[in-house]
Formats: sequence, C-alpha cells, structure tokens
Amino acid sequence: MHFHLNTQRLVLRDFLPGDWPALHALYLLPETVRYNPSGYPENEAATRQLVNSWVAQPEAARRGDYTIAIIDPSDQRFVGVISLDLGEDKYARAEVWYKLFPKYWGKGYATEALMGMLTFAFGQLRLHRVECGCSIHNTGSYKVMEKAGMTREGIKRKVLPLEDEWHDAYIYGILAEEFISQRTT
Repeated sequence: MHFHLNTQRLVLRDFLPGDWPALHALYLLPETVRYNPSGYPENEAATRQLVNSWVAQPEAARRGDYTIAIIDPSDQRFVGVISLDLGEDKYARAEVWYKLFPKYWGKGYATEALMGMLTFAFGQLRLHRVECGCSIHNTGSYKVMEKAGMTREGIKRKVLPLEDEWHDAYIYGILAEEFISQRTT
C-alpha cells in the first residue's frame, strides 16, 4: 500500500530512490544524531541501501513499516523523516519516530507530521495504541509528543547508548480513543 498524506503545510509520502542525498545530509548533522543510538551513516552507500529498503516498503505482502519522507510542498524540499513501525497485528499498536532538519525545528513541523501519522494510524490502520520514546535530555522531541497529545508513561532506565554513556528514555503513548477525543473537543 502506497502512502501519501497532505497536512496543512507538509506532504508525507513514501521515500523515492532520489531522496537518499537529502537523508544522508540530515544524518550527517551532529545535532540530528545527538540522541540517535544509530549514530552517523557509515557512508553514502549505506544511506542509499537504507533508502532503498524504505522505497520497497509499499511492495511488501504485509506492510509492517511506514517510513515516510516529509516534504515542504512550496519548494519540494526534504524536511525530514517520520516512521510508523507496526507491531504484531493482535496488539494493534505501533511505534513512531521522527527526525527533521534543524532549520524546521521549533516551527510546529514535527508536531504536524506526527499528527498526520497519528491520524493515519488511528483512522486507516485502525490501531489501538501508538508509542514513542526519546532521551530524557531531548526536550524538543518530547515536547512534540506532548503537543500531539501523547502521555508520558514512564522512564526506561539506561536504555539508549549515546555519547559514550547510557541515557534514560521517556516513554510516551496515546490510545485511539484519546486521540479521537482530543480531535473532537
């Protein structure tokens, strides 16, 4: 199943093979990998391979992940990436993560993209729950989750290997009925 969603200021769409240079540039910025346990890409070939795996997602017999390019439709610029990774069907849940170029931080783009993915998750996919987590030091990321209506549910201690030490992570979640209730009030 192919993915394409328009929000107020963004287009969320499946990755295309030509998106790899922009993703590579995003992943090379120290401020965007600071809280990412995956760190920097090994090289351009590794980024191309990653993008190719994301390009193939719509062709899967059962699509388990929606790793999506965030595009500014006014100039077709690559803003970032957001992903909804599905769990087992019986649990009807997914985990979401995102990464945007710093020039788009603090302007509501990440919240808008997250709201778009939550709308898709609880609408078309009919999920019960969506989760997200981040380092307790990643204030920008957890504020995005809170603005999208997610609830901080706890802390996983020393779970993220970052900057040569282990970081605690906040765990956030939102249920379908909470999201729908927030949208109707």
